[in-house]
Amino acid sequence: MSPIADATALAEAIARGRLTAREAMQASLSAAETFAGLGAITSLNAERGLTAAAAIDALPGSSLVRGRMPFAGVPTLAKDLGGPFAGFPVAAGSRQLARGDTDQPTPDSDLAERFRASGLCLFGLTTSPEFGLSLASEPAIGPICRNPLDTTRTAGGSSGGAAAAVAAGIVSIAHATDAGGSIRVPAACCGLVGLKPSRGAMPAGPSFGNHLGGIATELAVCRSVRDASSIFAAVSGRARGPFPPVEPVPHIEGPLRVGVLTDTGTLYPTHAEHMAIVETAGRALETQGHRLVTVPFSAVDEAGAASRQAFLDIVCVNLAEAITAFGLDAGRTEPLTQAVITRGLSLPAADLWKSLNAMVLVSRDLWRLFDDIDVLLCPMLSGPPPALGSFPSDHGDIDLHFRRMAAFAPLAALANASGCPAITLPFGSDAVGLPLPVQLMAPMGGEARLLQLAASLEREQRYAHRFPIAGLPA
Repeated sequence: MSPIADATALAEAIARGRLTAREAMQASLSAAETFAGLGAITSLNAERGLTAAAAIDALPGSSLVRGRMPFAGVPTLAKDLGGPFAGFPVAAGSRQLARGDTDQPTPDSDLAERFRASGLCLFGLTTSPEFGLSLASEPAIGPICRNPLDTTRTAGGSSGGAAAAVAAGIVSIAHATDAGGSIRVPAACCGLVGLKPSRGAMPAGPSFGNHLGGIATELAVCRSVRDASSIFAAVSGRARGPFPPVEPVPHIEGPLRVGVLTDTGTLYPTHAEHMAIVETAGRALETQGHRLVTVPFSAVDEAGAASRQAFLDIVCVNLAEAITAFGLDAGRTEPLTQAVITRGLSLPAADLWKSLNAMVLVSRDLWRLFDDIDVLLCPMLSGPPPALGSFPSDHGDIDLHFRRMAAFAPLAALANASGCPAITLPFGSDAVGLPLPVQLMAPMGGEARLLQLAASLEREQRYAHRFPIAGLPA
């Protein structure tokens, strides 16, 4: 088995003195310039990045122990949404919050503190659609984020900039957020690993509200399952509100019951290649000793529809409240954003309550499903990443926009509404060399199961990254 080129490998190279953290940072800064045309990075601060790297280089060698600082000296980027990370003011892809408008100093979030404590060295922010409202990262204020595997296609959203930067090798790991697939969809578009943690697993303090009623969470997009496992271990747990910490589900010795979804229904059909790769992954797991259980689409159909409606209602109301609370000018936002705000302001409380209650029932239905299986294996995307401009925001037809997103990632919001963890990883390439991703879901607290199965699939080595990681010695 070939060694994995990932953030862990880069950290090990730094720890062994094969290069310094400063050299790694300089390599990432150079790569950022080389790949500027991708539009992955919306804000860059080389001075802060080099200062962070110098602080790692100044540490005694004993501090560069993987268990204490698993990513010591590894350059990274934060998403222009979520956090925040001190010194990197978020604009959320909006001219309303663009640099200079509301450039107020903000402290690190609890998550940001943990990212830094893991040894990651931050030097910029990655592109996100305005307020994260799209599965493409093409804000009107720019830049337009392109997929490094095919620059005519989207890198996904809303963590598209993060995924493009990691896939291109500018960095080996990057912060990302997920309220309706925004970690997993870009990871799937760009051939990466994306883990959406369980509700309550990640810190939300000190003042990040309720994370969209519980549908949103944060972590990273990665080059490998071991990186996803390491960053999750480094930053999860011991969370301060608003949700209680989730307890890990019991570890299962021996084979797991892997539920394989047989189709995605007629409303949002999945391309043959993307459906076949799920079956191929299932057979690979069966060969490894796990037991396959067929799961018909009817088992998740109603829950999926309720999840998508809850996502829409919560996003609309949340954005409307935020615009009002901060006294922002909705008229300076994109047409689609304005329509979302308008709907949020007019949505009856009874309708919002109905969606919130539906989320509880979705969680119940998923728990019942997991009585019979340990993990669900299903498609991540319905097809390859679409062309740039496939999710335009220059109109006010909210329902059309959200239907387009549901058609591209029909089962993405299910994990958000239920609170369950989910992971995506590539398990092959299509006829033109684009990644064929699969998605695994588990009960809340079941990250260990997901990482175990994802790692076993990754060992099949059915997908190879196209771009080397900046600074990583050959």
